Formats: sequence, structure tokens, C-alpha cells
Amino acid sequence: MKIYVTSVFVDSQDKAEKFYTEILGFTVKHNISLGESRWLTLVSRDDPEGTELLLEPSDHPAVGPYKEALVEDGIAAHSFQVQDLDAEWKKLSGLGVKFVTEPMDVGPVHMAVFDDTCGNLIQLVQIKNAGPE
Repeated sequence: MKIYVTSVFVDSQDKAEKFYTEILGFTVKHNISLGESRWLTLVSRDDPEGTELLLEPSDHPAVGPYKEALVEDGIAAHSFQVQDLDAEWKKLSGLGVKFVTEPMDVGPVHMAVFDDTCGNLIQLVQIKNAGPE
């Protein structure tokens, strides 16, 4: 068994698609109209057959309070692994990404947290002493 798709709840699929593709560098895998929303999945450019990230509309009434509580408590909803966190932090900061936690060491990882502009905090993680991803 393996993870096929995972969701991130977003306030606007259009805004999220732009941020996740143009700023973070993901590519669109599926973009299927479902009326007012889309089945919109993204994949890593480095792993086009890997796990898909579904940009899920935040329509369900439970989603708003859930996301707000996580952000208020500083909890990242999702975690993405990078090979060189400091380089990624510098690149994304230069593109205007707002980091709520700057790079720091936490046990076996080097991590930072940013605001995805769509209502979520996302953690970037570099595994210390790890080889290529």
C-alpha cells in the first residue's frame, strides 16, 4: 500500500494553483472540471509519477475552523521535504513567501514553516545527514 493522493484545503483553487506551481515549482497532473470546483492535483517536477497533492476547496463547514485553529497555534498542516532547506528558504523568501518560522534545527531535521497564502502553514524539512531525495 502507498499514498496515492493527499489533500491540502485551499481558499481558492485558482490562487493555490498559481502559488503552488509558479512559486513552489509543482506541476499540474490533473485538472478536471467538477462544476464550481476542479479535481486539481499537482506533483513534484522531480517525481511526476509520485504522490499527488490535491488542491481541495475549503467548502465544508468544518474546514474553516480547523484551518484557523491550526494557523493560530502555529501548526503546519503539511510537510514537504527539500534537499537544501537554506537554499530553498532563500529562494522562496526572495519570491515574497512569508515564513512564520525561519530555518532551525529540530532533532534529526532542519526545518522552516511558511504561509501558503491559501490558509495553511506548510513545513519544509531537510533530513540531516541524508543523501539525495
